[in-house]
Amino acid sequence: MRSYFSGPFLLASALALSACGGQQDQQTPPPAEVSVMQVTPVSVAIADELPGRVVAFRVAEIRAQVGGIIQRRMFEQGSEVRAGQPLFQINPSTFQAEANSAAANLNRSQATYNRAQVQANRLKPLVEADAISRQSYDDAVAARNEAAADVAQNRAALERRRIDLGYATVRSPISGRIDQANMTEGALATAGDAAPLATVQQIDKVYVDVRQPAARLEMLRRIAQAGQGNEGAPVTILGADGQPYPVQGRLLFSGISVDPGTGEVVARVEVPNPQRTLLPGMFVRAKLPREARSNALTVPLQAVQHGARGQATVTIVDAKGQPVQRPVTTGAEIDGRVVIESGLKAGDRVIVEGLDRLRPGVKIKSVPWRDPAAAPKR
Repeated sequence: MRSYFSGPFLLASALALSACGGQQDQQTPPPAEVSVMQVTPVSVAIADELPGRVVAFRVAEIRAQVGGIIQRRMFEQGSEVRAGQPLFQINPSTFQAEANSAAANLNRSQATYNRAQVQANRLKPLVEADAISRQSYDDAVAARNEAAADVAQNRAALERRRIDLGYATVRSPISGRIDQANMTEGALATAGDAAPLATVQQIDKVYVDVRQPAARLEMLRRIAQAGQGNEGAPVTILGADGQPYPVQGRLLFSGISVDPGTGEVVARVEVPNPQRTLLPGMFVRAKLPREARSNALTVPLQAVQHGARGQATVTIVDAKGQPVQRPVTTGAEIDGRVVIESGLKAGDRVIVEGLDRLRPGVKIKSVPWRDPAAAPKR
């Protein structure tokens, strides 16, 4: 007798059992591998990254102090000049002639004084012997004193003319980089011109002015005094690409006046600039120190997620090995890490990588997270 349970029926039963087994495999996916770090207290220096503007250390506007025709420009535009270096030559002919005339007047007055002095000396023994009247001697002494005053006046006039002659050669009062000339040869320079002949800026060290809220004024003053001796608190200067310049600035002071429109004060940072990479007028970013903490809790930036309402959360691995989302309050960001103000405690295990692999009901496999910044460079 043939059974109906053989043949096609057995094949269908086998396929059904195989399908059931596949559904069971799909219901139990493999564990999700995540990278986990243990939160430990560390020492951090919290700083504010703020925009700043580069200002020359010293600026000298080169102006003519006497009037005349410019004969020569004696510098290369955009070059480095030293203090006392000649920059422009104004036609000195008029000033030389005036100096020569003043010298002649001085010589004449000096001769008059010498003659008056001889006369007074000659009459002195005569008046003592009553050979001449006292009035004659007094007149001689008065003439000598008047001649001495003329000598002093003419000597001052000669000095003044020599100063004007010296001003005909316009020199740089400081060392630095000179901009383009605003006047060329043949132009008429006059004393008191609104526009300078050129501008020299000392930029081997520069200032970076950073605006701060007025509420931080007292704290900035304490920071400025935190350095050893006359050295202020260190400040890092960042370029437009976010990379730090190979120089370290120091915080000098904060402006004592408050802008009524913005309610801000100005923090001034002195920065060495030996390569002249920082130019006046450039906008940079400065990391001003705010505070130092010895037991701060930090996590990598990628470990922090934000919800629809902006609430920051991290995912930790609890004692049972299950992922648990926990709200946190974040603080300052420091070198790819964020300070956790509240919501975590030392010893918590935070998931850093693999958050996208987490699914409801999926078990996790924890592996230690390796900080790329701590890896040795080849």
